[in-house]
Amino acid sequence: MLSSLFKVSPFQNQPVVDEASRAWIFDSFVWCIEQLDGDFFYQHSELVLPNNSFYPGSASSAVALADIIFANTLKYSGMSSWPIKLVSNENFYPKAMPQLLFKTALRGDTCQIANQVEIDTIDIPFHVSQLNQPQDLIAYLVQRKAGILVNQRGVIAPGGKDAFAQTVDLVACFMGFGVIFANTAYQFKGGCGSCNNRNLNRQAALPELETVYALALFCVLKGSDIKPVKKALKAHLYKPFRRAHKEISQYLRETTHPTHALLALTNQQLLTNN
Repeated sequence: MLSSLFKVSPFQNQPVVDEASRAWIFDSFVWCIEQLDGDFFYQHSELVLPNNSFYPGSASSAVALADIIFANTLKYSGMSSWPIKLVSNENFYPKAMPQLLFKTALRGDTCQIANQVEIDTIDIPFHVSQLNQPQDLIAYLVQRKAGILVNQRGVIAPGGKDAFAQTVDLVACFMGFGVIFANTAYQFKGGCGSCNNRNLNRQAALPELETVYALALFCVLKGSDIKPVKKALKAHLYKPFRRAHKEISQYLRETTHPTHALLALTNQQLLTNN
């Protein structure tokens, strides 16, 4: 297990997260690859950064701008074919989520939903004030979409139902939004009612360091250039990110864990092909 590879002396840096958290993060990534379209992950997922390269353009109205951000998060998560709709908070009402039937891939351009004509949309509420903090808005939208993805898959993830909220946050990191999720893991609770709708804020379930660790695992598995991370990630999180990146790289080189070795093998194949 992980303990044999993460032993440290009192004079070395302690691991970024505890052993149980590390094991759960690795187990959950294996589950994501097996259940949430690993082919899309390796072939199309990219590290999404909160900048104009990933979220370009302008709009004539707040609603139009929200629609652009919403469409981009759908694209990067591979869920553009899903019947998910952004609606104003005033027009939103709770309804049962329809069960989607997939003909082919779960995500990406080849995703086809067999019963799309027969079902209602899956709505995500939005308040115009959320545009005051675009990165928080992106995280909120991705968290909702990750929750929809996990619910539609219907397969229990590591940790079971009690860890559902944490699983959703990890899935968001698996989809490439780890920088944004790490930056928004701590939510400011202040603000007046007109500029901070707490009901529409992202409620972080995975703590900062665990989110940073999941981000580092994504970067290692994808062979991502980590230089842009330094510029985009909150300053106090970059050092633990680098430590996590180093820990994970070493672990994947040395592990004999029966399921984590799958990550190591696929990672090696990916780096060889590149």
